[in-house]
Amino acid sequence: MKTIAILFVAACGVALAGAPEGKTVFEAKCQACHGPNGEGKAAIAKMFKVEMRPLGSKEIQAMTDAELKSVITKGHGKMKPVTGVSEKQVEDVIAFVRTLKQ
Repeated sequence: MKTIAILFVAACGVALAGAPEGKTVFEAKCQACHGPNGEGKAAIAKMFKVEMRPLGSKEIQAMTDAELKSVITKGHGKMKPVTGVSEKQVEDVIAFVRTLKQ
């Protein structure tokens, strides 16, 4: 039982390790449309005629890291790919998005 608890705590630590760096990248590259807490900006959604789910929502949080990476690097729907970010920065943003879970 202790081993499971230790592995869980270690895994959580690894998952959140990039969150502070990811927040910085998120603020620079994503916040303009997704808002400071990933809630989405109604004016942007209206302008593009799309529904923006909060990044902490069940639907977004259910996506795998690979799916989130694809959205960030390739875009999705009317969202264009995020440019000027390294692979590490993308991983850090994903770690930050995981902290937004509702």
